[in-house]
Amino acid sequence: MIHRGTYDGTIYHNPVNKFCIISVKTADKEVPQEARSTHRYKDHLIRFVATGYELPRTDAVELELDGEWTKGKYGVQLQVEQWREIVPKTKSGVEGYLASGLIKGIGPATAAQIVSRFGVETLDILQNHPERLLEIKGITEGKLEDIKSSYAESRMLQDLMTLLSPFKITPKTALKIYQHFGPASVDILKKSPFELCQISGFGFLRVDGIIQKNGGDLHDPMRVKGALFCALGDSKSGKGHLYLPADALKKAALRLLNAKIPVAGLRLHEPEVAEMLQTMILNGDMVSVKDNIYLPRVFAQEDSVAREIAKRLIERPAPELIGQALEQVKREIGLALSPKQEAAVYAAFRHNLSIITGSPGTGKTTVLKTILEVYRRLQPSGAVSLMAPTGRASRRMAESTGFDKARTLHSGLGLSSEEEDSHGRAQEPLSADLIIVDEFSMVDMWLADKFFSRIKEGARIVLVGDPDQLPSVGAGNVFRELIGCGLIPVTVLDQIFRQSGDSLIAYNARYINEGSTKLNYGPDFVFLASDSQSQTAERIIARYCQEISERGIDRVQILSPFRSEGAASADLLNEAIREVVNPFRSSEEEVKVGTRVFRVNDRIMQTKNTDKVSNGDLGFIRYIKDGENGKRIGMDFGVGREIEYSMEDMANLDLAYATTVHKSMGSEYETVIMPILKAHNIILYRNLLYTGITRARKRVVMIGQKQALYMAINRNEISKRNTLLGERIRLYYKAYAKRFGVPLPEALKNELKHAG
Repeated sequence: MIHRGTYDGTIYHNPVNKFCIISVKTADKEVPQEARSTHRYKDHLIRFVATGYELPRTDAVELELDGEWTKGKYGVQLQVEQWREIVPKTKSGVEGYLASGLIKGIGPATAAQIVSRFGVETLDILQNHPERLLEIKGITEGKLEDIKSSYAESRMLQDLMTLLSPFKITPKTALKIYQHFGPASVDILKKSPFELCQISGFGFLRVDGIIQKNGGDLHDPMRVKGALFCALGDSKSGKGHLYLPADALKKAALRLLNAKIPVAGLRLHEPEVAEMLQTMILNGDMVSVKDNIYLPRVFAQEDSVAREIAKRLIERPAPELIGQALEQVKREIGLALSPKQEAAVYAAFRHNLSIITGSPGTGKTTVLKTILEVYRRLQPSGAVSLMAPTGRASRRMAESTGFDKARTLHSGLGLSSEEEDSHGRAQEPLSADLIIVDEFSMVDMWLADKFFSRIKEGARIVLVGDPDQLPSVGAGNVFRELIGCGLIPVTVLDQIFRQSGDSLIAYNARYINEGSTKLNYGPDFVFLASDSQSQTAERIIARYCQEISERGIDRVQILSPFRSEGAASADLLNEAIREVVNPFRSSEEEVKVGTRVFRVNDRIMQTKNTDKVSNGDLGFIRYIKDGENGKRIGMDFGVGREIEYSMEDMANLDLAYATTVHKSMGSEYETVIMPILKAHNIILYRNLLYTGITRARKRVVMIGQKQALYMAINRNEISKRNTLLGERIRLYYKAYAKRFGVPLPEALKNELKHAG
């Protein structure tokens, strides 16, 4: 049902997801009696409440609202599915619209100038001849681009919101769709809404359900195409695969296509899917390599990384004579390097790319400090860059090495996330002559592509990590593939230097990796028996309170295998613990963000990279106060990192009394508390257990069932992710070796000869 009216006031506005509740005034007698405000107004107009996403909050335009009347806790309201602005065709009406703030780059003064010159034809100028705005004093080429972009985006988002109203999308999602498909978004999606399956968050079953409800054809080729896109995308986001074998992809697509078709005669069959897959390959929508199917951008990432690495391996750097400098460093710092540690230092100066691996306590930090000190003596003017995937890992790297300029990979490369990546934006190579990246096992294929494509010719790269940890959250298995390709010098540090009197963690980590259940227990490695999730949660809370009273809340972390299932999951533990350690005091010390509540003194974790804070950074909320533009929240991420957040920034926070093992990767804590339960069986593997306990520096407390612990130790699942990176590196190396006359290693000769 469509109703016209004018904005009367804001009842609620969520700056995070743009959801609005507004009051609308109208003369429309069709507004249901039960929806009308009972208050009397001098203008004798009817008032009603409308809810929707990013509804215009200005009375400079008339609103046409299309939606359904719904009855809820606060009475009958119009739930808006589509809306459009109706600008009065008068000078004052157009000027009011331009001055309303809906178009970035145009304020009241500029609006008056524009309308003074173009009159009621202003909107036609804006739509069809925007370059004429340069005739207005103060509008530069740069400002014109801002105005054009804002106006075009506003129009496009409205059109997308209208077109996709059955999907109940938010403006943020509409913007994501617009960024993916560009200006042709509406046309593309009118022809085939199944193209939405390429967008994160639009699962095939969601899209298909709405289309079939509106009379869609089960055998529409575009439906098959959408299922293929979705099946391949799901394998990437869910399993970390870069490709699927063609047969596996066709079967996965058929499962999606036939999931909700009960009548056997209506179901699709393999030939229909095979035909569409072949068409997509021929059209460049997918890439086939030895009958392995990639999304084009994913194939391009893997191919680019392989080429860049092969090029660096072919380069033969002039060997640096480090013997004298190394001896000097050892004397000055008082180091006694093991043979393998010394080999790792030499490898860093003999090759353009080398790898150092080892479990906790094997001296990786000592090697890095030595490399840096030797390099500083040999190349005093050389530029050094230290990076790690997370903010905590980069700061720990800076503290342990004494080089205070360590950064996150995202910060160092000027990145946000894969979804927000700017397509086709070329960037300058990094200026560093020596680049060391720690925790490289966390790097996925997208980030590896961004990293290796930015290294300048001749720079030395040292990658450090532990391949026995969980693989990267994103797709690919880069670190293992680099180690396994057989062409990159790898030094494995396997001697534990921490003494048993200092910590049992390093030794037990090794036993777990070896599949041994004969662990050593003591004050710093504790197991407390518990039978159920609820009992385990109670004991975790009690132990957490004990630990933070002894060591401080910033030194203790709960790591759960699960995020949201059961009492011992991270989400439920967060809620329960917060009520114990930081209970409600007053509404002035709380803010609600969507369904989540944050309080002053809450321990929080940042979940998105920004200019000032990195994904995974931990901190505390210090104050909540009213500002001119809404609530202002004071965040404390450590000394010198106090930042004020708006309500919109709060969308990127989670409570962090507890977090998941996956989310803790790259971090270290003094004490780690972990639930170990058979209820977590589905993800209890050796590498998850190993990753969790190696986050602790001084103490591990496991609470749960010994049977679940032994089961995890005995389940050694090396991540089986589909990737051809190692094979592709070897093939490119062979090609470059032939071109530049570089002899092949014997192992590679034999492998390539056997492979033909």
